[in-house]
Amino acid sequence: MKVAVIGAGSIGFTRGIVRDLMCVPELRDHIEFALTDIDPRNLDMVYKLCKRDLEANNVKSTITATTNRRAAFKNADYVFAVVRVGGLEAFALDVDIPLKYGIDQCVGDTLCTGGLMYAQRTIPVLLDFCADIAEFAKPGCKFITHVNPMAMNTWACIKYGYGVETVGLCHGVYGGASQIATALKVPLKELDFICAGINHQTWFVQVTHKGRDMTGKILAAFENHPEYRKTEKVRIDMLRRFGYYSTESNGHLSEYVPWYRKRLDEIPKWIDMSSWINGETGGYLRVCTEGRRWFETDFPNWMKADPLKFQNEDRGHEHGSYIVEGLATGRVYRGHFNVQNQGAITNLPDDAIVEVPGYVDGNGINIPKVGDLPLGCAAVCNSSIQVQRMGMEAAVHGDFDLLRQAMMLDPLTGAVCNPPEIWQMADEMLVAQAQWLPQYKRAIAAAQKRLASGTRLKTRSNYKGAARVKTKTVAEMRRNSEQSRRIASASEKAGLDKSAAKSRK
Repeated sequence: MKVAVIGAGSIGFTRGIVRDLMCVPELRDHIEFALTDIDPRNLDMVYKLCKRDLEANNVKSTITATTNRRAAFKNADYVFAVVRVGGLEAFALDVDIPLKYGIDQCVGDTLCTGGLMYAQRTIPVLLDFCADIAEFAKPGCKFITHVNPMAMNTWACIKYGYGVETVGLCHGVYGGASQIATALKVPLKELDFICAGINHQTWFVQVTHKGRDMTGKILAAFENHPEYRKTEKVRIDMLRRFGYYSTESNGHLSEYVPWYRKRLDEIPKWIDMSSWINGETGGYLRVCTEGRRWFETDFPNWMKADPLKFQNEDRGHEHGSYIVEGLATGRVYRGHFNVQNQGAITNLPDDAIVEVPGYVDGNGINIPKVGDLPLGCAAVCNSSIQVQRMGMEAAVHGDFDLLRQAMMLDPLTGAVCNPPEIWQMADEMLVAQAQWLPQYKRAIAAAQKRLASGTRLKTRSNYKGAARVKTKTVAEMRRNSEQSRRIASASEKAGLDKSAAKSRK
């Protein structure tokens, strides 16, 4: 079996994918790993770590690394994508330009202006990957993407990806279920649940423990939990008002809806600064920046540390290895996957990408029918789906009018900005990210002319956000090297490709 990983310079995901697959006894001696990335330095570092892990565990599986993705894809059975198109340079623009207009994002990689621009950079590149998979990989090769914005990217690949079978994976459901188990004071393995919706807006519509319905007990459990009542204020408020707990973190969720970040002076009351994920302005950008700097600086110490162990208790919770295991061995795995709806959730559009329970075995990936979401939950998802649809089509066709309309209809962007502000902000973002947006060449030229002529609307040019934290230097991170190493591994849950242009054909 051949498994290719593109964006393999991502230490967290790539090393985890190798480890998790090697924890499957039937696979540990039978996989050819092919790592590929456009950054040879980062690729080489991760390759050396993974190769050392394989050798230390005495497995017969092999690993290679190349900057030629077509060579990596050749005869592949699976291709995992963990790229971040535009890298940290583009990510900073996704966060900092909207801040000038009062749009304060914690993450900026799923919806809102940051997520929409991220899709414009990423979707054309993923479609190039699909073209190469269709041409060079084995027939039936599965494309497993961890890349945000998950729904828009997966939608584009399924609709325009040359027939390549694509599934999007996220760990949000597992994280939410773990929190619910903790709040209810029951073991996670004893909790059963149905969770459905769209990526990062997935709802625990049914939660049971040993046959007892616990769904109605979750609100009180969270309100009384000494930590969660401080760190999950947005999620608890959404639970209080809509009746169901949502998968995504406090910081993520706060930027998908119009209520919690639209008044800059109110943002601090909805967030918690004990961790970036609870709502810090540009929090994910900060930890990704710190993590990348530290990994590049600290790499020799990573090589001196103990190799990863390929034991079942060390296996991670990402769905990818379990999908491969189920298909290869016939063992049944139940997870949550991002797939085209096709009637799974009956009150969301059939063509939308939904995140729903699924079963994997030797017959493939099978999605059961969930039925209707509660009306309020469906309404929240539907407002995002229309933004996703427009953003996806804009990215595929280079349609700037559609992109600007998507920004207007985005819940938080529309709550903060008026139409002229959105139009000007879209111009700024398009021009600033021109190097990663070849499909917008004509629109970029027109935007440049508009920005160069006439009077610009006033913006908050010096505004740093309601809850911004200074990014640490390497010297500052050295004061706690172990914590910095954990940040580097955790933050690399997305590859940091530096240029989409380089990765296009």
